[in-house]
Order: sequence, then C-alpha cells, then structure tokens
Amino acid sequence: MEKERRIRKGRGRIAGMVFLLLLLLLAVGALVVIKLFTVDKVIVSGNTYYSQEAVEEWLLDDEYSWNSLYVFFKYKFQAPRELAFVDSVDVSLDPPHTLKITVHEKELMGRIYIDSLGQNAYFDKGGTVVEMSSEEVEGVPKVTGIDVDKIELYEKLPIKGNSVLKNLLSLTQILKKYELTPKNIKYGTEGSYTLKFGKISVMLGQAKDFNEKISRLSRILPKLEGQKGTLHLESWSENTTDITFEKGK
Repeated sequence: MEKERRIRKGRGRIAGMVFLLLLLLLAVGALVVIKLFTVDKVIVSGNTYYSQEAVEEWLLDDEYSWNSLYVFFKYKFQAPRELAFVDSVDVSLDPPHTLKITVHEKELMGRIYIDSLGQNAYFDKGGTVVEMSSEEVEGVPKVTGIDVDKIELYEKLPIKGNSVLKNLLSLTQILKKYELTPKNIKYGTEGSYTLKFGKISVMLGQAKDFNEKISRLSRILPKLEGQKGTLHLESWSENTTDITFEKGK
C-alpha cells in the first residue's frame, strides 16, 4: 500500500509539473502575441472611393485592433461591418507587424439622383442598382434627363424606352475604357447626350459612333485644359469628320 501511495504521489507531482509547464508556455505564448504582434504598418490596396484612413477606421474598429494577429483571425471568421460601395475585403498578415488589406469595391458606372428619396441610385455596367446612398462619390458621373420609375436596390434601372438604358450603359463603359470621367452625363431631346468636364461641355449627339467619338475626345480634351466652352462632336461621322470648339465667355 505504501508503495502504491508513493507511486500515486510521484504521478501527482509529475502531473502538477506538466500543468505548471503548460501554464508557463501559455503565458509565454500570450506574452509573445501581445508584445510581438502589434500593428505598426497597414497597407491598403484596391481603394478608390475611400481613403486609407477611412478603410483603417472601418476595419480596426475595436479595443483589440492594435494586435495584428487578432485582426487577421477576426476577419478570417467574421465579415466586417457593411460599408457602402465595398463588395468584400481580404485581410492578410505579413508577420509580425504589417497588415495587408485588399478592398474589392462595387463597380459603379454612374448615379441617378432620386429627388423623392433624397438619395443617389448607383448602378453597375449591367444597369443594376448596387447601392443607394445620399453620398456623392467622386469619380462617378451623375446622369440627368433620364425618366426613372420606382427604383429597387439590386434591380435593373427601370428606365423608360427600350434602347435608352442600353445606350447609356454603352456610353459609360466606353468612357471608362478611355479613362474619362465626366462630372455629368445629360440625356437630352431626341436621344442626344452631353458630357460635362469642368467648364467644358461635350455635345455627343445621338447614340451613334460612341466609341470613335470618345476615342477622339480622349485626345482632344487634354488640349482644352483650362478653357471654357462647348466641343461639338454631334455631327461627327466616318464621312463628316468636322469637330469644332465654341469658346465660352
């Protein structure tokens, strides 16, 4: 019996030592995580609608966000708070101090202001409303002159006229192709389109030869920097290639 007690006592000491050793290892591990994995640098990419500071404020939003490992695992298992114009976000860790944040923004081709709602309906290249917001996002053209019925989020723009939406989407995509961002796209009488770049108005005319007209516009517009007036492209065609600039006062 005495021998068995000594064996049990010895086993108890070993178990206690193992337990203390595990506690020590956990304490050391916790200390390493606390002291080593601090957020010293944040690299943000893919953001055009929001500044780096705004993205950091959005994601590093609680009392533990000073710890890079915590932030990394947090967004591995939890989606961030919803943010207008952002589709998704990826957070990676360049241990131990650098967080890399890749923002995947919603594709915005234009916006239509809805007076009755006091909000802008932002649409993508398919004409689907992807966001409703009172914010005016820089670099997204405002579309005016379009007759719109009731707008629903994640539904296509209910624009009257079979070809109006198709032509509008074609124009916005061609503008993006040539990296041109007008402040305003106006749909006028007889299906004509007018673009506004600062103090320059560009008369495109009806939905014809958009690609060729915008191609020429991309080369002409830089030469008009600082000027005021109207650029006439509405009469341009393969057979009539006259382009005139009417200076404003």
